[in-house]
Amino acid sequence: MHILLAGGGIGGLAAAVALLQRGIDVDVYERAPELREVGAGIQISPNGNAVLDSLGVFEELRSLSCDPARKEFRLWNTGKPWPMFSLGKSVIERYGYPYLTVYRPDLHQTLADRVRALKADAIHLDSAVTGCEQNDSSATLILQNGQRITGDALIGADGVRSVVRNALWPDTDAAFSGMVTWRALIPMTSLPEHMRESVGSTWIGPGGHAVNYPLHRAEIMNFAATIEGKRWTAQASFEQGTVEECLDDFKGWHEDVQTMIKLAPNLLKWGLMKREPIPQWTQARISLLGDAAHVTLPFLAQGAVHAIEDGMVLARCLAGAKPSDIPAALLRYEHARIERTSRMVRGATDNTERFHSSELATEASAAQYLEREWSAAPIAERYDWLYSYNANTVEI
Repeated sequence: MHILLAGGGIGGLAAAVALLQRGIDVDVYERAPELREVGAGIQISPNGNAVLDSLGVFEELRSLSCDPARKEFRLWNTGKPWPMFSLGKSVIERYGYPYLTVYRPDLHQTLADRVRALKADAIHLDSAVTGCEQNDSSATLILQNGQRITGDALIGADGVRSVVRNALWPDTDAAFSGMVTWRALIPMTSLPEHMRESVGSTWIGPGGHAVNYPLHRAEIMNFAATIEGKRWTAQASFEQGTVEECLDDFKGWHEDVQTMIKLAPNLLKWGLMKREPIPQWTQARISLLGDAAHVTLPFLAQGAVHAIEDGMVLARCLAGAKPSDIPAALLRYEHARIERTSRMVRGATDNTERFHSSELATEASAAQYLEREWSAAPIAERYDWLYSYNANTVEI
């Protein structure tokens, strides 16, 4: 069996490793001229780390990453903290793996190295996909340079603006959400001492929120701040921003938020896209994975994790199948994943209001709001089903 993967992001590379581990030949076609991740930090919850362990990259990634002591809320203007939940040992005891904060390029490079260790020439760079075709026995990827690559199946792991998805279901791109996220990486040594704690902080306020947590052996502080009521006209996913505009967006927010903005060596502005989950991923020998299948707002910290889960479940469904069985195997993969990922997408959308509620305007109303929405019981209901899932063993 020979599987073609369009897209060499985190989901595509995770799928490639899982397939190669099962003796399935894979080729990955990536549009970029070099393999790199644009972005900053991501959070990998226990359900993601369980898969990364099976892929053989968890221990290396853990050594490069951070394991914060806890997650907490901070009120946007006063900075008053409320514990969200403890991490560290308690998470490992409950779910079997830690909750890591990860520098995105570290994860991407670790997966790429693992792919190449299993098949040295599996990743093809500068290979932009422009279309795809299929017949009863094969799927074909069409590249911008005119090449036509044929395999037994094709998986579109080519992101929010997926060429493969739009070939199957035209005009399914996500729309701008009205929100922009500012992202920056700040050297830990440049921050004041009181801001270097190994904690994941979510600053919540009316109409916006900010997140910061340590990365890359606590050498870097990740900063991501989302604000409503913005416009987006850029064709790309992100563009260069300015300190002045970011400070204006977060005028009146706590001094620590202002400090991170001012100390950021570079601020990128990302337009957040959203779309209701599509009801179908698969047509015969072509299917989807990751953002191509289930683009999500980043408010459950599960986008990358669910792409990693997709890769493992896909490989398990294809393992042992004959080429003639591929359409049925891909449908089994879709059925195993689509309900969970759709619930994740809708949960992330629901969290927009939870992070941006008008009730967060004052400390008194915020305290009542957090007790109602973010005490132990609602947190468990919202997150336990995510973290307790294991893509390595879930029934398919």
